[in-house]
Amino acid sequence: MALTFDTLRNDTIAAIATGITESGIGIIRISGPAAFAVGDRLCRSQEGEHIFSHWKPGTIHYCRIVDPTAKREGKEMVIDEAMVSVMKAPHSYTTEDTVEINVHGGVYLMNRVLELCLQNGCRMAEPGEFTKRAFLGGRIDLSRAEAVMDLIQSDNEFSRKTALAQLEGSVSGEVKNLRQAILYEIAFIESALDDPENYSLDGYPEKLRKKCIGLIDRLDRILQFSESGRVLKEGIRTVIVGKPNAGKSSLMNFLSGTDRAIVTDVAGTTRDTLEEKIRLGDVILDVTDTAGIRETDDVVEKIGVERAKKAAEQADLILYLVDTSTGISEEDRDIFKLLRERISAGTRCIILLNKTDLPSQTSREDIAEMFRYLTPVAPQTDKTRVVNYKRAEMIPISLRTGEGMEEFRSKILQMFRTGDLVSRNEVFLSGLRQRTEACAARDSLQLVVQSIDQGMSEDFFSIDLMNAYTALGRIIGEAVEDDLVEEIFSKFCLGK
Repeated sequence: MALTFDTLRNDTIAAIATGITESGIGIIRISGPAAFAVGDRLCRSQEGEHIFSHWKPGTIHYCRIVDPTAKREGKEMVIDEAMVSVMKAPHSYTTEDTVEINVHGGVYLMNRVLELCLQNGCRMAEPGEFTKRAFLGGRIDLSRAEAVMDLIQSDNEFSRKTALAQLEGSVSGEVKNLRQAILYEIAFIESALDDPENYSLDGYPEKLRKKCIGLIDRLDRILQFSESGRVLKEGIRTVIVGKPNAGKSSLMNFLSGTDRAIVTDVAGTTRDTLEEKIRLGDVILDVTDTAGIRETDDVVEKIGVERAKKAAEQADLILYLVDTSTGISEEDRDIFKLLRERISAGTRCIILLNKTDLPSQTSREDIAEMFRYLTPVAPQTDKTRVVNYKRAEMIPISLRTGEGMEEFRSKILQMFRTGDLVSRNEVFLSGLRQRTEACAARDSLQLVVQSIDQGMSEDFFSIDLMNAYTALGRIIGEAVEDDLVEEIFSKFCLGK
């Protein structure tokens, strides 16, 4: 249900703000115009007196939580002892009057106190509604609101650091600076068109072009860093490929530390994709073990092979497992065709020469020779080129003995420069929505440059500059659609 700001402002909401599990403390959060009234109905002194109305905002107090409708020996029934925080609008998380009841953390007890809140003037909060109220109340913008959930869900140092920086305004500040620079140019053009006697456009297109190029470069740097950082925040999409019985499932089990995949001597055991999240140092590998890529008449296995190829197309990193105890086969050559396409598209690749504990039938030179394929540059010439595969690394390993696995781990961290990313103080766009809007702004600025190069009138400059200004505004919630706001906050947990 979409809630208007007026509805939000008139409603008082409540929810459990801590995990619903057995714990030392559980917090029930109340926010809205009737928050203090609800608190006064439920909070009593040790002598059973109403004491909430005497508490000053910004303080925390010991009291007893009672059920005002239940009596025991003529007195209101005590539900629990609690510490209660009182926050007065606008000096609270939601910018509204807020009460937080800290009770003992039993699941039944937390739900019992929440039930009392709902019976005495509150309604149940929707997912993310407390943060939505902070956004609608103007305390945070949309980028900071999204950072709240990113911080909650962070599972490594990079995710925590970038989410905290965004919560503190890194994205908001950068976007506002970019918008201010664009707005200045829009205002100048409009002023010059309305009052040409006092504002001259002589030589202005060249100055504007230089300004736009600088803004485009800045957005490109932000987008490049954000894409590099995405693999640390969301996990490196990693796909294990190889011919049947090369050891792919053994590699999955080695990385996960469990018998996640079935391992047998029978080729084609894995007939579908298996997925597992694996921590490697400070990064997460989102690993997919695939069916062995080969020609097959088995309908089920054929589906698995197609899924393997599709997974490789979407990967950030491909682990190609080569069985060195056998020679290069047609299956290997088919896989190399796939690798050539993906590496040329920018996907990183590590070739693992497995089974070094057995007599070798495949060497580094054999693999290198497969990379050195020739392709005509143009049909009318006999010139050829050798494709450069610097993104591919070769590491001899043995999954049986563990040989080479430490080098393999180090190579992944080196490939994705995790240490550099964690230490760099750059603006990071955390989600696809933010990156899409930044791309739209960059594209609009590029249209301005094209218009200048084509000698078009200044009217056209203003249109594309305004489009860039609006796209950047959507990152922080300026002129954002209500449906988008609902979608963003629906992903939050209850109580936040």
